[in-house]
Amino acid sequence: MKPRIGIVDYGAGNLFSVRGGLAAAGARAALVKTSGEIAACDALVIPGVGAFGPAMRKLEPLRLTIEEFASSGKPLLGICLGMQVFLESSDESPGVRGFGFFEGGVKRFPSSVKIPQIGWNQLRFRGNCPLFRELKNGEYAYFVNSYYAKPKDEGVISADSNYGVRFASAVWRENVFATQFHPEKSGDTGIAMLKNFVELAKK
Repeated sequence: MKPRIGIVDYGAGNLFSVRGGLAAAGARAALVKTSGEIAACDALVIPGVGAFGPAMRKLEPLRLTIEEFASSGKPLLGICLGMQVFLESSDESPGVRGFGFFEGGVKRFPSSVKIPQIGWNQLRFRGNCPLFRELKNGEYAYFVNSYYAKPKDEGVISADSNYGVRFASAVWRENVFATQFHPEKSGDTGIAMLKNFVELAKK
């Protein structure tokens, strides 16, 4: 049976493209809004397009539920802004508290590069993250971001990329995954990643 993967519906702009990507990867993907709906999922995705502060204000009512999901052992994936809110804070919205699944903060790209970064960039895989199983090092993925995650522990970085600075383009610890890029917009490479996520949800 296809695993049920919930996409947290808090008004993010990439909800439907993420749902389409997960469906193409073989999941029963559904938008979820309540604690009960989230708890019933086999895996959960936090999408995101926009700014750190407004996103966290919308997610705050579900903070405890999402934290409990992260502790449950079920796969949890943050995409784009959904990755950034998994850290503790962001320079974009000083004083706003992220989920803190990964220690560290979110920084703005240097002024030496065009902001935002929009388009394809190369991934350098680090470690053996199951999200990237059977993918070749040097694959390309699609980014749209002005800020990037800077975790305190470099050991959680599962992929990095270069855009003015070398930055964490994906992080991973146990059942919690996050990508700064959009797998749902990254062609066959992105669908392969989502298929790996769906496989994790079956376990």
